[in-house]
Formats: sequence, structure tokens, C-alpha cells
Amino acid sequence: MNFLIDYNLTGDAVLFWGTLSAEGWLDLLPIRFFTFEEVGLPMDSDDV
Repeated sequence: MNFLIDYNLTGDAVLFWGTLSAEGWLDLLPIRFFTFEEVGLPMDSDDV
């Protein structure tokens, strides 16, 4: 599963990632988070 994380949710995504890791979900599912920057989108892109 791939998730595109809006710039104002980056901190929340880090916390969520830690929870997923601590609970063992990352061993069960291939989960990846991407920022707008990582996929080549400007920071002010509409997240819709």
C-alpha cells in the first residue's frame, strides 16, 4: 500500500508509522508513505 502524505500531515505520518511498526503491521503489509516532494509535486499542490 502506498500513501501520499500532504505536507501538513508529515508529523502525524511519522507517529502513525511508528505505531504501525510497533504493532507489527509492517511485517504483514507492504506499506510506504510518500511526500509530495518525493513524487515530484510542488508543496502547494492541491491534495484532492
